[in-house]
Amino acid sequence: MTTWLRRHVSFDHCVVFGYRGAARPPMLFETFSPPESHVFVALYQEGPYLLDPFHHAAVERKEGFWRMRELAPDRFYASEYFRSYYSQTRLAEEVGFFVPLPGKDSVVLSLMRLKASGPFGTADARLLRDMAPLVIELCRQRWRELPEAETALAPKNALPPDNEFDRTHIWESLSLTPREVHVVDMVLQGHSTESIARSLGVASGTVKVHRRNIHQKLGIKSQAELFARFIEIIESRR
Repeated sequence: MTTWLRRHVSFDHCVVFGYRGAARPPMLFETFSPPESHVFVALYQEGPYLLDPFHHAAVERKEGFWRMRELAPDRFYASEYFRSYYSQTRLAEEVGFFVPLPGKDSVVLSLMRLKASGPFGTADARLLRDMAPLVIELCRQRWRELPEAETALAPKNALPPDNEFDRTHIWESLSLTPREVHVVDMVLQGHSTESIARSLGVASGTVKVHRRNIHQKLGIKSQAELFARFIEIIESRR
């Protein structure tokens, strides 16, 4: 399929992940070299995928062609997730074909262009969007279902299937209220205070109070420390 896609649009990398709730996503196909795979696959599977807009869209069972910029929160490119992980990919742009499978599973075929190549042009994006129905059908024929967790992932690294390891559950032991957990989750994804306020239907000042309380309870002072705590908790649960 990648050969056929390259005949129509230029891209540097292609990767296919399978998503099942919050479980660690199996990599189904990649075009990376070993060093590149370490960043794009191994590091991603260790926990950052939980904050990936593509992961969120897949779990929400979006279908079709989407550009990262269409899915990312308003402060995504200034988020600690972007600075600490996504910037390591050195991508100019990532686009994806989102393919819901039977049940709760989804497959996402991502096409990537590095900064040296520049982002996808308007004509490229339009062409890829037009190609989406065929690409989606080909993906469904190739990946009719995802491999089971125990065979897709190394046992010591496997997270529980489905939504048993939901993002919100990682904060349960830290005495955060349900509302504070929601705020933490949105902050980590890259939502601004204003975006969080709109989502919750509250004033921006209320969100700021929640954020101050969260920092106090977690003993942190910055988003960098919040992201580090997020990864620390994930690693402690493996």
